[in-house]
Amino acid sequence: MAVTSTPTTDRDAAEFEKRILTTTVERMTRWARSGSIWPAQFGLACCAIEMMAAAAARFDIARFGSELFRASPRQADLLIVSGRVSQKMAPVLRHIYDQMLEPKWVIAMGDCASCGGVFNNYALVQGVDKIVPVDVYVAGCPPRPEALLYGLLKLQEKITRTGGRR
Repeated sequence: MAVTSTPTTDRDAAEFEKRILTTTVERMTRWARSGSIWPAQFGLACCAIEMMAAAAARFDIARFGSELFRASPRQADLLIVSGRVSQKMAPVLRHIYDQMLEPKWVIAMGDCASCGGVFNNYALVQGVDKIVPVDVYVAGCPPRPEALLYGLLKLQEKITRTGGRR
């Protein structure tokens, strides 16, 4: 039986199409970005303990492509802000966000980071979205590690769908 490079019948054509994978560079880039998100931790209060638990062996955030928490913003593309942000810490948060390379994303973890929580006073920022653009909000006081992982999955879906554009 001779091997041909082009299909000769409709059945051969259907079999040939099943073995071919076609995509675009943009779609492949979105898939790669969504599967390899490197977070930078910005833990400010009790939510940071739950964020650390998500990285530990029991919950294992590495399963979702977020293997290492980066200490340098230049090596990270996800900023997880967990806890309440004081007015004095707000410029630091913005500075770290500005140091991150594009594309970059932000998760506001916990009620304090999302909207100020129960602390409605002059010393605290009433939501980090007043300082940096937020892609995913994770509710809870403090949210469980499972909630953070769910937020990470939602971010991955957003990156796959939009390519990371806001």
